[in-house]
Order: sequence, then C-alpha cells, then structure tokens
Amino acid sequence: MKRNFLISIWMTLATTVLLGIIYPLAVTALAQLLYPRQANGELIQRANGEIAGSSLIGQPFTSAGYFHSRPSAAGAAGYDPMASGGSNLGPTNKALIDRVAGSVQSLGPENPGAPIPVDLATASGSGLDPHISPASAEFQIPRVARERAIKEDEVRALVLQHTEQRQLGFLGEPRVNVLELNLALDSAHPAH
Repeated sequence: MKRNFLISIWMTLATTVLLGIIYPLAVTALAQLLYPRQANGELIQRANGEIAGSSLIGQPFTSAGYFHSRPSAAGAAGYDPMASGGSNLGPTNKALIDRVAGSVQSLGPENPGAPIPVDLATASGSGLDPHISPASAEFQIPRVARERAIKEDEVRALVLQHTEQRQLGFLGEPRVNVLELNLALDSAHPAH
C-alpha cells in the first residue's frame, strides 16, 4: 500500500513537471523560434514603431474618416478581449432587434439608398472580428472619401489592395482587415 502511494506521488510530480513546466516551455520556445510574429499575437506597428494593435483582434474606429469595424457584443462597451463572445441573443429577442435597428438607423444616412451590409449591423460570434466584408468596406467608401477630401476611386483602390481572398481558394469569404486598411489610409492620405 505504501509503495503504491509513493508511486502515485512520484507520478503526479513527474507529470506535473513534464506536462506543466517542460512541455509548455518547449512549445513556447519552438513557437518563438519558428513563428515569432504569430506567437506574439501578429502585432502591427505604425511607421514610428508604436504598436497600433493586432491583426487578429478587432477594435473600434469611430471617427468618420476611418473605416468602421463590425459592432461588438464583447463586454459592456464592446471590443473587450476579456469578455469575448457573442450576445447569445436569439433573432426574436427585443434587445437584439433594437440594437440592429439602431445600427441600421445610424448607418442609413451615411450612404442613402445603398443597402446596408449585414455585417455592419450585426456583431460577430466573438465580438472581436478584425474583418469586414468587401461590401461593408464599399458601403463606407463615400463617407471616408468625403471626410478625407479625396476621390472615392483612391479609397476604393486601397480597399482592393487590402481585400484578402478565400484561403486556399475555397475556405472562408473575402474579407478586409479594418486596422490594416485604416493604417494604409493614414499612410497614403493622412486625416485632416
């Protein structure tokens, strides 16, 4: 009995050290060696070296001269990575209907007569989606061009440059990373 007890203690200690310390350190070191950009969160730096954000995490852009991200249901104010997740509200829930209706009402005057892309009025499953659809970017082009006093075709060219296609040609949907697009916009046409 005593022998079995000692074996179980030694096995607990051995697996704790092996799987709780050695393995995580080895995986972290390997990731830093082989994929340092991905292992560090795919951080994006501005021209001056300041970190602007991550290409993997959405963030709010509220100024009219920038492309806006999808609405976020993550946290009380949105875009809270510690509260990542959708609202879990069903399609008949009044709170969801009111939030979407509010988004549609505020977006309508931005581009009168144009259909509002669904991803500009609804939050993503994580609440932190860094991408919008090309249709959402196209919807916002007139506002961004007007606010920056540049031609819509110049803004459209930047959107096309930053549109990512389906992975492997069939996975996912075409998408535009809002942070990368806004940084390129600042670089090419600084806001007034």
